[in-house]
Amino acid sequence: MTKADIIEFVYEKLRAVGSYSKRDAAEIVESVFETMKDTLGEGEKIKISGFGNFVVRQKKERVGRNPQTGDQIMISARRVLTFKPSQVLKNALNEEGA
Repeated sequence: MTKADIIEFVYEKLRAVGSYSKRDAAEIVESVFETMKDTLGEGEKIKISGFGNFVVRQKKERVGRNPQTGDQIMISARRVLTFKPSQVLKNALNEEGA
């Protein structure tokens, strides 16, 4: 699913409730994504009930290996985004797959 697909889905849901345009749906989706990006950029956690948690973690600098040459290289410290799905989401995925 792409961002355009999400915008289309939100547009269809909003159109059923009122007179919203596709531009309105796009602004809503963009606003949600911007809010999430800003919040995660500040290092805060995002918890969406029934969906899961987005958390930014700090990774330390470490030694790695180039898989082609076997040479050691330093992998720099960085922040990584992790997602842990809620039990509700896990159950929904397993019910659909059965």
